[in-house]
Amino acid sequence: MSIGWAAFTPWSALAGGALIGLAAAMFALVNGRVAGISGLLGSLLQPQSEGRGEKMAFLLGLLLAPLLWATFAALPPVHFGTGSLGLIIAGLLVGIGTRYGSGCTSGHGVCGVSRLSPRSLVATLCFMAAGFATVFVLRHLLRG
Repeated sequence: MSIGWAAFTPWSALAGGALIGLAAAMFALVNGRVAGISGLLGSLLQPQSEGRGEKMAFLLGLLLAPLLWATFAALPPVHFGTGSLGLIIAGLLVGIGTRYGSGCTSGHGVCGVSRLSPRSLVATLCFMAAGFATVFVLRHLLRG
């Protein structure tokens, strides 16, 4: 994936971060739960889960937000430097990490760190370090 740094606008990034924080805070205040995406999605797959409507609305909002944004401004181009197999492997590794870490980057990184949860602080440090190491290995050691 590559990012067009010349097109980076800090104000829209700041607004996006503020909206993520606001949505997570509202979800916690209204539902008394952390807005971890993997947990929300996983609970929707369970037949007897509570609050299905709120969870579905939250996840639907995640899917519709870029479409709404696209009505006002062009979405940035996204280019993945790997094929379908690489994306499938990456998705599986993220899913495995989510299960072992008892939560995803949104649950630990956004909601857990803001609550100063020690488990979330450690989990966030671990997945950030793993991400840095993966990029270093793929970009510097394997490109030979």
